[in-house]
Amino acid sequence: MTEYFLAHADNKSFSTFTSYRFREAIRAGEFLITAEVSPPKGGNPSEMIKMAKLLKDRVHAVNVTDGSRAVMRMSPLAASAILLQQGIEPICQFACRDRNRIAMQADLLGAHALGIRNILALTGDPVKAGDHKDAKGVFDLEAVRLIKLIDKLNHGLDFNDAPLTDGATDLFVGAAVDPQSHSWSGLQRRFERKIEAGAQFFQSQLVCDFERLEKFMQQIASGCGKPILAGIFLIKSAKNAIFLNKNVPGVEISQKIIDRLEKASDPLLEGMKIAAEQIQMARKICHGVHVMAIKREDLIPQILDLAGVPPITKISMGSV
Repeated sequence: MTEYFLAHADNKSFSTFTSYRFREAIRAGEFLITAEVSPPKGGNPSEMIKMAKLLKDRVHAVNVTDGSRAVMRMSPLAASAILLQQGIEPICQFACRDRNRIAMQADLLGAHALGIRNILALTGDPVKAGDHKDAKGVFDLEAVRLIKLIDKLNHGLDFNDAPLTDGATDLFVGAAVDPQSHSWSGLQRRFERKIEAGAQFFQSQLVCDFERLEKFMQQIASGCGKPILAGIFLIKSAKNAIFLNKNVPGVEISQKIIDRLEKASDPLLEGMKIAAEQIQMARKICHGVHVMAIKREDLIPQILDLAGVPPITKISMGSV
């Protein structure tokens, strides 16, 4: 990959090299499938690559997390570049927690230069939730202002409206949304602000209440023209469900699901069936799903099979 960059040091060549499967699938109106992998907690990316390769022909793009739950791992920028080398299209998460606006812009310019095009703009989990509780959070920006910043970079301007003398970026920015938020007015206001800032797609937090998801799609997201991907989480056991309810803000896994997992002879298989059923429900309501199976990403193809979702049709990767 390094040799390619040295031989093609202009934006046009980088655009041709870059995969646009996710963006093309949105334009084609396909039912979107994304999944999530965590960067390694160490210098060896082999396990991440192994898991991501299993997803290559089953998803349109693979999310690379950025210090999820404020736990230190490899830079998502580096991890995304590694996946791109493997022919896997990443969605690189960028959290505002750890960078000021100078560092954020520097990393976004670097992402573009490396051929990374999809960005998920996040505010980031609080430092106290993670494994370095005495670290100092930055939060110079939050998600909406980060989306606005990316839009400026795409128009050839930096945060201060000064020209980017070495070329604009071409970053496809998305945002998170929580359809199960208790504040309906707050949810609507935040969603609309992200649309106005320039968000091109939305991935939701873990969804358990599909009636509420449908209400969100009808009352808030209707007519926005941007795809919404429902967050589907592999719940591995009743104990796992109880842990998520207790420790992850906004998660409300129903007692019905907990009881079902508790009674199952094979809780993991039951969790896979539940995830598959939820994917089938999401297909009737929204534009896609974002599948999360922490430390068991290898099971995602089986979950998609159970849900009747075929492998991704290969799309021409030409410049858009």
